[in-house]
Amino acid sequence: MKILRALGGRLGGVAKRPRVYAALALPLAVPLFIAAVRQQEPGTSHLAPPPVLRYHDLRQPEPAELPEHALILTFEKNDTLHGVLTAGGLSRTESALLARELGKSLDVRRFRPGHMVRFHYDQTGTVDAVQMKVTGWGELNAVRNGSTFDVTTRQAVLREVETAISGSVNRSLYEAVREAGEGPQVVQQLIDVFQWDIDFFELRKGDAFSFVVTKQFAGSDLVGYGPITAARFTHRGQTYEAFRHENADGRAGYYAAVGTPLRKQFLKAPLKFSRVTSGFTKKRFHPVLKYFRPHYGVDYGAPVGTPVMSTADGVVVEARYSAGEGNFVRVRHSSRIDTCYLHLSRFAKGLKKGTKVAQGDVIGYVGMTGLATGPHLDYRVSENGKWLDPLKLKSITPDPLHGASLGRFRANVARLKPRLASPTQEVAEKQVQQRALF
Repeated sequence: MKILRALGGRLGGVAKRPRVYAALALPLAVPLFIAAVRQQEPGTSHLAPPPVLRYHDLRQPEPAELPEHALILTFEKNDTLHGVLTAGGLSRTESALLARELGKSLDVRRFRPGHMVRFHYDQTGTVDAVQMKVTGWGELNAVRNGSTFDVTTRQAVLREVETAISGSVNRSLYEAVREAGEGPQVVQQLIDVFQWDIDFFELRKGDAFSFVVTKQFAGSDLVGYGPITAARFTHRGQTYEAFRHENADGRAGYYAAVGTPLRKQFLKAPLKFSRVTSGFTKKRFHPVLKYFRPHYGVDYGAPVGTPVMSTADGVVVEARYSAGEGNFVRVRHSSRIDTCYLHLSRFAKGLKKGTKVAQGDVIGYVGMTGLATGPHLDYRVSENGKWLDPLKLKSITPDPLHGASLGRFRANVARLKPRLASPTQEVAEKQVQQRALF
């Protein structure tokens, strides 16, 4: 755990140490002696003897005059509530009793690194109050009552603020979003919005983005994000826009400004984060077999265990092992088109022949089974038994919005689009709060 701040130190035992006050008397005695000498009139031949100072005559301060003091500890990785409480000065018995009382108001498993605990000590150095701040939940105040503690709570007010955010890619999209002051959760959202049109493995320096998202606060603490409601992404000089729309049945999706859906029949790639290590070719030197032969898929290099997604809705027609392909899955999407996913380390739980899968469902995990020299996914697409280059696959777009849905959508676009053109960082409004404990 980390000591965030200490005030005063443990002063409760000072009154029991007279030597401390002897040391305090010396600085007082010297000025008194000098003042007595200086007050003699000029010409006086006899100086008055200096006053006799007796240290035991100095008044000792009353315990009530000693300063109050406190100590703040923050939870670190692998810390337990019991460990932090005992480090702050509680006995093991007191720690157990307080943890039990706290458990009546809050699941103590919610404590995470960064949460703070403030210990207040009385004049004897005994902990008389413990105050806690739990990010995203609120604060607890425990006041000693004999051998136990009385616990009161103040939960944070939950609220949402719609915010416009922008940035440009220098090294990676993740770093660009973090540099804009936002958390990693929103990075994946942005990728999901444009996953049918942008290959995020091929981002370039200078690519730019802006988006509008609902930020969720508990008090003044950011605790999460709602869905992105509008987004713009410029990649290789081409700009893409997306606006969220929720249908009458509760299903939501992203659409271009004219109302055409961004969702396509096939995703651009079956993995979220990876890189193309080998493309579709009629002649490639096989690294294991050591001779040239066709490579009818695209290899994506990725660590073992990386989730592999079905690129379109369909039905699993094969999920088994073979000597060359290793663990592989074949999904049928129509009477003509199949996709294959080779060299998997394992299949998704419950996946088998006949399983229906939706676009984006995880069907397995990257591995290096079969004829493979390293962890990667070999992704293949076939139409009527003929292999196609997955990177050149033309996809089918679902029907656009129409009628009343299109009218509501256009009104929302008119409200959100200006914020994408000139996004500004918005600061959540400040609220009147009680006395800060930390």
